[in-house]
Amino acid sequence: MSTIARDVPLARLGGEQVVAAIRRELERVNKELWLVLSLVVLAWLLNSMVTSQQMLLGFYTLPTIASAYLYGRRHATLTAFASVLLVVYMRVQNPELLGGGGDLFEGEDWLELSAWGGTLIITAYLMGSLYNHKQQQISELKETCNGILLILRHFISKDQYTENHSWRVSVYATKIGIRMGLDDDRVEDVRTAALLHDIGKLDISRDILYKAARLTEAEFNEIKTHVERGVGLLEPVGGSLRRILPIVLGHHDKFDGTGYHDKSGDAIPVEARIICAADAYDAMTSDRPYLKGMSFIEARDVMKEKAGRDFDPEVVAAFLVAFQKGEMEAPALVV
Repeated sequence: MSTIARDVPLARLGGEQVVAAIRRELERVNKELWLVLSLVVLAWLLNSMVTSQQMLLGFYTLPTIASAYLYGRRHATLTAFASVLLVVYMRVQNPELLGGGGDLFEGEDWLELSAWGGTLIITAYLMGSLYNHKQQQISELKETCNGILLILRHFISKDQYTENHSWRVSVYATKIGIRMGLDDDRVEDVRTAALLHDIGKLDISRDILYKAARLTEAEFNEIKTHVERGVGLLEPVGGSLRRILPIVLGHHDKFDGTGYHDKSGDAIPVEARIICAADAYDAMTSDRPYLKGMSFIEARDVMKEKAGRDFDPEVVAAFLVAFQKGEMEAPALVV
């Protein structure tokens, strides 16, 4: 596949990407609505399938646990209240339900039901609080990581082009990743790897990096080592940054196998394929002291021509969708 049509339907992104994109859209629907719907469906299933009515209360805790795990304190507490109200309604409609003796106002039954409901609400609040606390810690870690990345970017850059290059690549790559239907964690990996993909240039001579004349073979081979050097700098950090090592290592690998390493096609991480395209697009559209950048339209056409050779066709398809939506222009970063 060497060319891609101007208008790229969602189906061109592949079945897996389409499913992921649809899932992301569905998650934007009002969460409370989905919780209420799940409770109604669960009630119908349990009342239809479970013969031992004493087991029902245990099953009604499942939506609350799932809500606390997925959405946090607020939604877990709302789910718990909804579960309690649903069980009370069912008990009122059928006094023999849930082990009742047929007397709607029998004190012992309602005492047990109240104890169960209170315990469920408290559990929901506490479990949801753990989720919120975890999310707050993750947010703080991301802010710390972003600060470190900003500092590293200053070390990497010595001129305006290089200073803003990694920022622009991160913007482009993130847009492409979203259009491909990657989940939030993988999009974040793409963004982080794009910000750090040139960190290995810290160990490359400034004279070579900013040489206006054509590079010699030895100088070009020296430039190519920035990929392995970048991985070497990041590897001791560990943690979540360890996930981006294969991405940084493969961001100059071309889809047809003619890149820095002897890899091609799906053997290259999709995140690296995304950054490869974003990196090339920014290089083509950026002005340098010795080279005038292309227009965005010209660069888009080059991306289309090289789909299937330098770039993954699915990545180019997502790029074209983002381009058509006006998402492939990044402002200069001012610090």
